[in-house]
Amino acid sequence: MNSENNVVLDLSLVFSVEVMDFCELLKKQGRNILSDQLFRSGTSIGANIHEAQGAESRADFIHKLKIAFKEASETEYWLKLCEMSTHYPANMSLSVKVLSLKKLLSKIISTAKANKTEFSNGKSK
Repeated sequence: MNSENNVVLDLSLVFSVEVMDFCELLKKQGRNILSDQLFRSGTSIGANIHEAQGAESRADFIHKLKIAFKEASETEYWLKLCEMSTHYPANMSLSVKVLSLKKLLSKIISTAKANKTEFSNGKSK
């Protein structure tokens, strides 16, 4: 996959920065444990997508994106807890964005599974 004009990579980078900012807000409110969990999972999405750009095979590419999807699901969970709690701030913008990332990742994974083209250093032959 080419890293130039890569929508999912760009979206995940922006999302990671927004997660970092929200985690700072949580830390200022003394919500360190949840902040740390959200920080780890929220920034891991982009890290795994970035890592997938150098996949050694289609299977490796899919595997790395599946990890990103799982991290997005965990991030969705932490954001939902904030949303449901009366003691934590909610961030609906992040909740919407993580759902968009999950849908995009799901589509990329299913397309990669269906694609018969072999990979060479993360790029189609």
